[in-house]
Amino acid sequence: MELTPILQAILLGLIEGLTEFLPVSSTGHLILGSELLGFKGEGSVAFTIAIQLGAILAVVVAYWQRFTGVARGLLVRDSGAIAFVRNILLGFLPAVIIGVFAYKAIRQLLENPMVVAIALVIGGFAILLIERLVQPKESGSVETMHWQTAAKVGVVQCLAMVPGVSRSGATIMGALLMGVDRRTATEFSFFLAIPTMFGATVYALYKEWENLSFDDAGLIATGFGVAFLAALMVVRGAVAFISRHGFAPFAWYRIALGAIAIVWLLMK
Repeated sequence: MELTPILQAILLGLIEGLTEFLPVSSTGHLILGSELLGFKGEGSVAFTIAIQLGAILAVVVAYWQRFTGVARGLLVRDSGAIAFVRNILLGFLPAVIIGVFAYKAIRQLLENPMVVAIALVIGGFAILLIERLVQPKESGSVETMHWQTAAKVGVVQCLAMVPGVSRSGATIMGALLMGVDRRTATEFSFFLAIPTMFGATVYALYKEWENLSFDDAGLIATGFGVAFLAALMVVRGAVAFISRHGFAPFAWYRIALGAIAIVWLLMK
């Protein structure tokens, strides 16, 4: 039975919210989900990018006290608050530069589900390898990260412009390899998502504006709301889960999903 556009938007919003902050590639899931549901058309790419703002809003809500504390700290020139903002901006900057110049190439990759499937498998094995290489570290914070580390993680984040790599996966794994502890790496990935995904969404909507219609606005609003609620649940539990179980469960999930997707795409 063919699903209605509104039900497709709900399902895709759910996929986005559940996967945005886990190292499994939300964009990859949305591309495969759109392919499976038959959610295509001129505005489909803009839709999958725009609903990510719902997930970003979930981080703002979940860490509201942290952000207000940073804002108050900036008013009194607190060194920790200044370091927090500095590190987020340094991590965000590489994505701005590369994203603007590589938009057309990225846009084409967003329409290729096979790229997603292969990237999921490769990324899964990369996570397993990194988990073996990285030794447990004492807990730190985003504020205590060295500025050079933040900038390097920002460069690594750009790997996620290939759909299926995972923005959160790239930033977390990159931070771990640079000596950051799991909790701080995960939270840095959450916070870095706010300017990165907001900027990417605004730029994508600007580039795709001619492909959008009034009907798309309703679907985007639906996907946005569902993504927000789903992501809020994930954000509140992700750090605790990762602290206990590490990233191996996500790696095996990526490998299994990618392998299934490759077989399915080849058989279509």
